Formats: sequence, C-alpha cells, structure tokens
Amino acid sequence: MTAENIAPVEGDSAWYGEALADDPRWRFSLSDEDIEELRDALAAVRARGLAWRDMRKADFPLPRLAGKLADMVAELEHGSGLANLSGLPVEAFGDGLRHVWYGIGLHMGQPVYQDCNGLLMWDIQDESQDTDTILGHKLTARDGSTFTSSKARTLSNGQLRFHTDRTDVVALLCLRQAAVGGVSRIASSATVHNVMLQRHPDLAALLYSPYHRSRLGEERGGEALSYALPVFGQRDGRFTSHYSRTYVEAAQEMPNVPAMEDRHWRALDVLHDLADELCMEMTMQAGDMQFINNHVIYHARTAYQDHPGSDIDQRRCLHRLWLSMPNSRPLPEDHGVLWQNVEAGALRGGIVQD
Repeated sequence: MTAENIAPVEGDSAWYGEALADDPRWRFSLSDEDIEELRDALAAVRARGLAWRDMRKADFPLPRLAGKLADMVAELEHGSGLANLSGLPVEAFGDGLRHVWYGIGLHMGQPVYQDCNGLLMWDIQDESQDTDTILGHKLTARDGSTFTSSKARTLSNGQLRFHTDRTDVVALLCLRQAAVGGVSRIASSATVHNVMLQRHPDLAALLYSPYHRSRLGEERGGEALSYALPVFGQRDGRFTSHYSRTYVEAAQEMPNVPAMEDRHWRALDVLHDLADELCMEMTMQAGDMQFINNHVIYHARTAYQDHPGSDIDQRRCLHRLWLSMPNSRPLPEDHGVLWQNVEAGALRGGIVQD
C-alpha cells in the first residue's frame, strides 16, 4: 500500500473535536415518559424472575423509547460515531439497574462477551489490586520486569491511552464519577487518518500493514498468543481502525514476534499525537450513557482520584457493554483474525469462548 493509493475518509465521521463539542447531533436525553417506560419494562421482567443476562430484546419492550434508540444507532454508524444518552436515574432503579442497562443495550445491538469466562457486563472501577496475578494474566518482559495488561490498566485509576475495544460499539453507563479526573477523551480515527495522510503520508501508508498484537488479558493463555492486524483499513468506501498500543507493546515482549522497526513506532507516535491534538473531552455524570463506534473513534481516559477513604462501592464506576451492531459496516478480509466475521451486519467482535 502506498500513500498515492489511499483515499481520505469522507463523511460525518471525520470530525474535529472543537466542532463536535458544539454539535447537538450526538446528544440525546431521556424524557419522563421514557423513564416511566423503563420502569414498566423492569417491573415486567422482575415479575417473571428473569435475570438480566438471560433477557432478550422482546423481554424488555420499549415501544416509545425504541425510536430514539434507533436514531442513536443511525448516528453511531452513519454520523459522528458517538451518541450520548443522559438522564437515567441510577439510584431510583436500585438493584434493577443492570436489567435496565442491559435492556437498553439489547435495543441498540447484541451484547458480546468481554472475557473468556462469558462476562457480558463489566464494572470499570479502580480495584486497587494486582489484577493480572489474580486473573492469571502474567507476561514477563524481555528485561525480566512484569508487563501490565490492558485489562489491569483499565481496572486502575491511571490514565488510559487512546485505543479501541474489540467490538463494534462500546457502551458505558456512569454510576458514579470520581472526585477529580476521569475525563473521557474521544478522537475521530477518520480525521486522524486524514490528517496523517496529509502531513505524514508514508506513515499513514505504513499503518495499512500488519502490526503484531498480543492477546494478553483477553483469551485464556493470551500471554503466549499473538496475531497480526493493520491499524487502518477500508472496504467498499467504509473505514475502520483498530488500535491499542498496549497490545502492540505486549507482543514485542514475546519471543516469537518479530521486532518492530523505528518507523513502525514513529507511526504509532504520530497517531497518538494527532488523536491528542484533535480530540474532544467530556466528563460523564451519573446517569450518562456513552456509546462509541470503535471503527471510527479512539477513546481515552485521564487519571483520576476517588474521594478519600472511599469503599469500593463508592468509587468511580461505569457499567460497560460491548455491542455487535445490526447496521455495522463491512470490514477488510484481513481483519477477520480479530472480528471472525467481516461482513456488514454480522454478529462479531468480543472474546471467543473456549
């Protein structure tokens, strides 16, 4: 692939952070009637004694809210790639909150597994523990030090670099925000691609070639598994980018993976710097629901501090869903190593179960 053969990404997904911050198209809110409908749907599944993970879309009817959620689904795939739904009274739903959140997710797409043990909803918070040791995700670096997996970094209060998740759409419900920090940063990967193509065309072309990534922290035995996948791809005029530097760095600590050249690292450095330059920042509040199309958006998080002395049930917490979307784009054939099925609208993404 040469720069001359690469087409810039066109359309609403190629946005600049400053402009998108003032654009209302990705902002949605729940009305009183919407909330009442959620209460009715919750009461119906509770009356049946149905666990949230056993629910199907038909078990949680939302005839009124469904139209708004459909507009969000369209915005995610054919618009900016971002949708934020605000106003969920998280405390009012009590221990039924997971039913409500999962029910909303079912009306957006199909939840897929987030680890090798069948996890469908993940609580993102600082667990203040050696997550890798507890979960058996240990990778020893070439210099003898311990490499911290992406999963362990997520379950801390540290900064998270720009990355994508292994799903069409990542959905986050904010239960509690931190005392300081924890700011969500999002950047259009389409715009990053276009600006890199203008400023550093050779590096942009390089990101269409495979980069080795580790499966550390995802598949069972992932510390010994790797795969090769380009960072950028296009098919039928549709763009996709899958990127997480942590997995690339982890692969470089594995003895069976070829060492990257300086130019490969330089391309990743430029990608990060452009995402930092072009991004938008937002702080989620309790009851905010953020949906991000991973094919066209990189997301990151600033470091944060919880309230001093907070117990784990009082710390910053987000409920995360990974959604395979019914209106998803086709992906290049060489992306099948990650997505399994690359056809438009296919059930794909997530972690393959043993």
